[in-house]
Amino acid sequence: MPVKRRRRRPPNQQQATKPQESNDARWVDSFVQYLASECHLSTNTVAAYRRDVRRFFEWLAGRPIRQLSVRDLSGYPGWLKQQGLAASSVARHIVSLKVFFRYLQLESVLVDNQADLLAAQKLWHRVPQVLSAKQVEQLLTSPQQGEPHWRRDRALLEMLYATGCRVSEISRLSQSDLHLDEQFCICHGKGDKQRIVPLGRRAIEAVEGYLKIERPKLAARRPTVPSQVFLSPRGRPLRRERIWELFKKYAARIGTASEMSPHTLRHSFATHLLAGGADLRQVQELLGHASIGTTQIYTHVDHSRLKSVHQEFHPRA
Repeated sequence: MPVKRRRRRPPNQQQATKPQESNDARWVDSFVQYLASECHLSTNTVAAYRRDVRRFFEWLAGRPIRQLSVRDLSGYPGWLKQQGLAASSVARHIVSLKVFFRYLQLESVLVDNQADLLAAQKLWHRVPQVLSAKQVEQLLTSPQQGEPHWRRDRALLEMLYATGCRVSEISRLSQSDLHLDEQFCICHGKGDKQRIVPLGRRAIEAVEGYLKIERPKLAARRPTVPSQVFLSPRGRPLRRERIWELFKKYAARIGTASEMSPHTLRHSFATHLLAGGADLRQVQELLGHASIGTTQIYTHVDHSRLKSVHQEFHPRA
């Protein structure tokens, strides 16, 4: 991500002096503030940059940033791998470090950006795991009548699969985003980009039951009613971490908890659409992908559809 240039204030005496070794970490907070206020990045993106840069300072172990050479920095990716990070996570940390170093250049802390010379990590494209239609049915009906908050949990799972939303998108979904009579909802994706996603009958019925019977009771436990659709037992917006825990709870009931995550429903949503004959561009729009290259990973999952397309359209199939 390119760092936006801004008009720099004249360097004062404090900026002209070499930062003390113990004071380098102070740039993390100003960097985060810069990303949020001037680059207008989302809260989740800013939080990810903060975590990545703090991990860099953990590796730095008090060494002054100005004294680092490219040779020194070349040991950072290896250290990340030793911490058990996947190749994709290492690649993201390197990108975060490059952006942070560009910011330090803008602040006249650094003259040269040694991080720009770090090689990008080569990544293998992993085929996402998906649930079968039968497994989806079992998962969505796992919250049983009579259990605490079963209506909320069933509506939550139905919405995750019906929309293909990320957990963060479902977490902040508000009542004003729901248009149940018109059978669609508005999802707010990365960078607060909005997209319209149709809703099926079963998802609408589950959400209507939750909104009518259970949500008013949860909302009554707070002096100010939140706008978010899904609430905790205390009436607060349901956090992403809690949604993850709920998914794992119900996935364990069908024997897939160890290998599945809430994002599995997003993968399943896309794969099942392609299997049903949806166009790749349509799936891209429904998922909110900026690039169709990201959506193309699902063509590797559903081999049966590709075979049927080949048989239908190839003259010698």
